[in-house]
Amino acid sequence: MAFYSNTNYLKRSFKLMKNTIGYLKIIAFFCFLCSCSTESKIEKEIAKVPVTVKVERFDRLFAELNAENLQQLKKGYPFLFAEKYTDSVWVAKSKDTIQQELNEEVTKSFYDLSSEEEQLHSFFQHVKYYFPEIKEPRVVAITSDVDYRNKVVLSKGLLIISLDTYLGKDHHFYEGIQKYLRQNFERHQIIPDIAGAYAKNMVGPIRERTFLGNLIGFGKEMYVKGLLIPSISEAQRFGYTEEQYNWVKDNEAEIWRYFIDKQLLYSTDSNLMPRFLYPAPFSKFYLEEIDKEAPDRVGQYIGWKIVSAYMKNNSVSLRQLLLEDSEKIFNTSKYKPAK
Repeated sequence: MAFYSNTNYLKRSFKLMKNTIGYLKIIAFFCFLCSCSTESKIEKEIAKVPVTVKVERFDRLFAELNAENLQQLKKGYPFLFAEKYTDSVWVAKSKDTIQQELNEEVTKSFYDLSSEEEQLHSFFQHVKYYFPEIKEPRVVAITSDVDYRNKVVLSKGLLIISLDTYLGKDHHFYEGIQKYLRQNFERHQIIPDIAGAYAKNMVGPIRERTFLGNLIGFGKEMYVKGLLIPSISEAQRFGYTEEQYNWVKDNEAEIWRYFIDKQLLYSTDSNLMPRFLYPAPFSKFYLEEIDKEAPDRVGQYIGWKIVSAYMKNNSVSLRQLLLEDSEKIFNTSKYKPAK
């Protein structure tokens, strides 16, 4: 009799559990729909924001430079002609065989920038929606002798894009450059790089010395970047391949456990930044099997997840996020790594 009673109880409990799971799924589904509806409404508002974007092809103008039109070009683009160089230097550079090859390869790969202009139009609509005080810059495309450390320069109302740093990771111009850097010398990375430059400006310099402070600083940048280019994949936002992104995503809990077990969060060891936050061949856990597989900058991913949790679990504005200190963000984020 007792067994029969317990069996019925278990059946009722199991049925109740199934119903509860069903209700939770329904609630989760409606939450998802509400979230999508909210995002869709925001995107519709963003699409109404008026912006004007035109990419000026200085790269083409410089390819046609000669002694006769040099002064006119200098007048139109004084910020691209260092005063310490004489006119003869600029004329000689335009005729240099390496420069001419650069011109040819850039023209071949970027004959038309209409696609980038469309993406920039949407990008600046997002910028002005979230930061109305920011005006569209003057956008200038150049060649830069493959200055890959300055692929995108944002300064004083100017946005300068070095097209010769986006010719494709296997281009012969990049021989001798490390693979982890060349990985993002791709055309599709132009807009994410521009978004990264804007996000960095909006967040400001990271002044905190702790590893946690730097995690949160980079996390803020990645969160802002996501708002500005929501239609671009998370892998591209991070400058990862899909395989690299999936590795970080799948190993989030293990990465976080490593940071906790090694008591890294409040460490001020400056070596932690190049190990886990800066571009490198891989993240350095000093564990042979993991280091072979782990992409660089895994700390930026963790920082982004903490900041995202903070914004999800607290009623705060984007402006408040940018001003808030890392300690409070972490303590109130309720961050739990995905397992």
